Amino acid sequence: MTEKKPMLSANEALATLLAAARPISDVETLPTIDANGRVLAAAQSSQLNVPPMDNTQMDGYAVRAVDCASGSVTLKVSQRIPAGQIGQALQPGTVARIFTGAMIPEGADAVVMQEQCEAIPSGDMVRVNHAPQPGEWIRRTGEDIEAGSVILPAGTRLRGQELGLAASVGLASLPVIRKPRVAVFFTGDELAMPGEPLKPGAIYNSNRFTLRGLLENLGCDITDYGIVPDSLEATRQTLRTAAADHDLIITSGGVSVGEEDHIKPAVEAEGRLNMWQIAIKPGKPLAFGEVNRIGGSTAFFLGLPGNPVSSFVTFLLFVRPFILRLQGVTNVSPRAVPLRADFSWPKADRRNEFLRARMNANGGLDLFPNQSSAVLTSTVWGDGLIDNPPGQTIASGDTVQFIPFSELLY
Repeated sequence: MTEKKPMLSANEALATLLAAARPISDVETLPTIDANGRVLAAAQSSQLNVPPMDNTQMDGYAVRAVDCASGSVTLKVSQRIPAGQIGQALQPGTVARIFTGAMIPEGADAVVMQEQCEAIPSGDMVRVNHAPQPGEWIRRTGEDIEAGSVILPAGTRLRGQELGLAASVGLASLPVIRKPRVAVFFTGDELAMPGEPLKPGAIYNSNRFTLRGLLENLGCDITDYGIVPDSLEATRQTLRTAAADHDLIITSGGVSVGEEDHIKPAVEAEGRLNMWQIAIKPGKPLAFGEVNRIGGSTAFFLGLPGNPVSSFVTFLLFVRPFILRLQGVTNVSPRAVPLRADFSWPKADRRNEFLRARMNANGGLDLFPNQSSAVLTSTVWGDGLIDNPPGQTIASGDTVQFIPFSELLY
């Protein structure tokens, strides 16, 4: 009798996946404005200081601090300096009207905001009602970025703020990893598409829509082979076709050992397959392997559970970090935040539970009342997952670890 293997923990399964991932080496150069969501292939440095010169943080008056030491003094306005223009050297006993972002003129060592000054209508004079310290309201050269410093390391997933940072130092284009090529297909003669009439015993293929949406969030190039007939040869042919020009193949359901479950024997015939039992709920079964290509290379394979919530959760916990690692992202761990449970969960499970919950107006968490792996409404109602360790009950008022969907979907 074969000894039953112990279930892997979530951390063990993820570590195995990440260790196996082969980062994509293909690089393309994109205009910076078109690189949103892509992953940097090489570190980027600044060739200039930001700001490039001392400038003012405020609309006001550039002064010599010593001239204003009394806290109330009337001085001559010698010049006006808008942003983008260069003023003349500031003479003792004078001030310069200056506007946010403008270069500090030579001789000035502080800025007094306009709210602390009174313009005198008769003549170019102003009363300064403040004794500034040298450096007040001045942004120094290189205060934000020094020339030669790395501003974005390799493996950075680019968002709007990273694109803005690159643009601020004049980077017109960026080297990025090409998009992961991911194939998806689904098996099961019981599956139907929305818009089709439901035959007796049929269900709509919600997983197709969920997985495609999640993959699009991660910036993948997706090939959808749709619903594949329930036969070993059709499944093997789809695997061969998908492996030829994709980095990863994803399916959901059909990886058990039933007579109509052809994924397992098909992948084993076309490559190799590991069937894992993972100590999580929902989402216990997960298949990981590789499908052979002509020439000796392989495409990765991930088979997810068929229940819609199980498929969704295992994608977030395992597929997402695996795809990010393929793109060269080093930190793929979502951040959990400690929050108060405003509910009770009195029955502990031996598995690591991921409970669908949402934040309430009182700063705590409410739990979706039905945590079944088939209740897809829980993923829409909730805004994150509670990471509940094995054997752990939860009493109202306890602190739990909450992973917002904002940490898991992109």
